[in-house]
Amino acid sequence: MSRLDLSQKLAILSDAARYDASCASSGTTRRDSRDGKGLGSTEGSGICHAYAPDGRCISLLKILMTNFCIYDCAYCVNRVSSNVQRARFSPDEVVQLTIEFYRRNYIEGLFLSSGIIQSPDKTMEDMLRIAKRLREVENFRGYIHLKTIPDAAPELIEEAGLYADRLSINVELPTDQSVKAYAPEKNPATIRKAMGDVKSRKDVASERSYTGKRGKRFVPAGQSTQMIVGADGSTDATILGNSTRLYGDYKLKRVYYSAFSPIPDATAKLPLIKPPLAREHRLYQADWLLRFYGFGVDEITAARPDGNLDLDIDPKLAWALQNRALFPVNVNRASKEMLLRVPGFGTRTVGRILSTRRHRSLRYDDLLRMGASLKKAQAFITAHDWTPGGLTDSANLRARFAPPPEQLSLF
Repeated sequence: MSRLDLSQKLAILSDAARYDASCASSGTTRRDSRDGKGLGSTEGSGICHAYAPDGRCISLLKILMTNFCIYDCAYCVNRVSSNVQRARFSPDEVVQLTIEFYRRNYIEGLFLSSGIIQSPDKTMEDMLRIAKRLREVENFRGYIHLKTIPDAAPELIEEAGLYADRLSINVELPTDQSVKAYAPEKNPATIRKAMGDVKSRKDVASERSYTGKRGKRFVPAGQSTQMIVGADGSTDATILGNSTRLYGDYKLKRVYYSAFSPIPDATAKLPLIKPPLAREHRLYQADWLLRFYGFGVDEITAARPDGNLDLDIDPKLAWALQNRALFPVNVNRASKEMLLRVPGFGTRTVGRILSTRRHRSLRYDDLLRMGASLKKAQAFITAHDWTPGGLTDSANLRARFAPPPEQLSLF
C-alpha cells in the first residue's frame, strides 16, 4: 500500500468520523487563553460544528485516529471485513493537526474517535497520549471529547477523564439482543460497566473533602452515548425507553441517535435502505420532551399503535391532538406542568409567562412577543383576549400541521 501523506489521511479519517453523532461541547468548564498562557478555548465562536445550550457555535476537529478495526460489527463501514481505504494517524500527527488548526482559527477543540487497533488497551493508550500531550505539553485549553473504548482497562478510561472535557461510550444499538446479533464481539454488560465507572468517578470528583477541597477535575462536560436507529427492528418506544434508563442510571448528558446508513457488502440481516431522517429528528424532539418537559415514554409513543413516532408532526403536537379533552388551557391560570405541554411553548416561553402573569393578565400579542409559536399554540390556549372557539376540536386540525399529500410518480 502506498504511503499516505497527512492531508490524505485527514480526508479519509475525517470522512469516516461523520458516523459519530455524539459531538457536542455544552457543559464543560470555561477555560480560555486570554491570560496569554496556553492555547485554545472552550468558549467563543471559533470541520464540525457543535452548539452549546445558549446557541454558541463551537467548531471541532472531528476525526478518527484510525479506521482500521479488529472488530467485525455488521453495521460499521470500518469493520475488519469491509473493503474501504484504510488510514491511521500517529498520536503526534493528531496533536500537530489540532494545534495547527487552532492556530488558523479553524477550531476550538477536538473530537476524537477510533477503530480498534491491536487491542482495546493499545487504542485507548494512544488516545490518552494525545489528550495528555495536548494538555500538559502544548498547554491546550480547548475542548476535548474522546470516544472511549469500553473494553479497555478501567484505569485507562479513568485517566482519560482527567484530560478530556467529555467522554462518550457507545451502547451501539437499542437492545442487548441487537448488539449480540450485529456486534457479537461487543458485550453490553461491559459497556454499561464502563459507563457506570465513569459516573462513579465523576461523583467522587464532585464531592468535597472534610477540608472543603474538591477532587481532581473529571470530565466536567459529563458523558454521552450513541444509538444507531433503523439497523434493527426496534420501535421508537423501545429506543426511548432505553434512553430513559441510561439517563437515570448513568446521569448522561446526551443520548445521540444516528440513522443507519446502508454500507457496501452488508450482511443480509441489515435493511437495504436507510430510515427516513425525519425519524432521527423526531427522536431528538421526543428525547427533549422526556428530559425537560415532564413527559413519559408511554405518553409520547401512544399516538400510534406500533410504538413509533408520527413522522409528519412533532411528538408534543401528536400528544396534544390525542388529548384534546385537556385543552384549551388558560395561560393566565394553568400550571407550569400543563403550560409545558402546550404545542408551540418552549421552556423559555413558559418561564416568561409565569413571570409576567404575576403582574397582569396576558393577551395574545404578549405571547407573540414572548416567542411562542402561536400557529401551533392558538388551538390549545385561551388568553385575556383570545379563545380558540371550535378550533380545538375541529376534525381537520391535524391537517393544518401535517405536510400536504403528494402524488407519487410511477417513473
